[in-house]
Amino acid sequence: MSSGKRAVVIGGSGGVGAAICAALARDGFDVALTWRSNRRGATAAAEAVRAAGRRATTAQLDLADDGAVSALFEGLAGPIHAVVHAAGPRVPQQHTGAITPAEFRQIVDADLHGFFAVVHAALPRLRTSGGALVALSTAGLRRHPPGDVLSTAPKAAVEALVRAVAREEGRFGVRANAVALGVIETGMFHDLVESEELSSEWLVAARKNTPLRRFGTADEVGEAAAFLAGPRSSYITGQVLSLDGGYGI
Repeated sequence: MSSGKRAVVIGGSGGVGAAICAALARDGFDVALTWRSNRRGATAAAEAVRAAGRRATTAQLDLADDGAVSALFEGLAGPIHAVVHAAGPRVPQQHTGAITPAEFRQIVDADLHGFFAVVHAALPRLRTSGGALVALSTAGLRRHPPGDVLSTAPKAAVEALVRAVAREEGRFGVRANAVALGVIETGMFHDLVESEELSSEWLVAARKNTPLRRFGTADEVGEAAAFLAGPRSSYITGQVLSLDGGYGI
């Protein structure tokens, strides 16, 4: 069945994105989710949405293609009540002095410009519905972890865009917020551990630096994003919810 509420999840095929799709479905949203290369993950995420009794559609999307991003939103019939941006490139752990301008530009293009393309295409639809925009950011903006500037630099601009949308689009009923993630045990985290970019010593130190002494889960991210996307947060806008186990304290 359909309640008429629909969310678009950009990057819904990864561990965090799939958890967001599932949480939105539990909150009564139909979900249109995108994927770039992980078709299997997108299929599984859509099946989980349907198992919760909601409708799901999937679409392959390259965020570098502005026309494709616009076409995605133009092609979705009916209102869109929430857009959650959960896509992002794999970010290597490198100190600032070891990064070349070309490497920096590539990450910024993929992360920041991709998000702006989504904002540009989604705003006309969100104005019509008085909907919500939610972007994933990083806890590293509150307490910088060495070697993480390729994540923190573009996410600082993402948060600036979120505040701009909140300030400028509130007159249309549009809300915009972000969820700043600490270490989440899914997706890229496992890739970095397997590649040994995150050493066992780093993992021990990171847990000790987190008051809750553990890392976060994809389901916890899903619940936070769904909260900000839905009516329970109807008077919250322009904010960043830190989901980091207290790392930023």
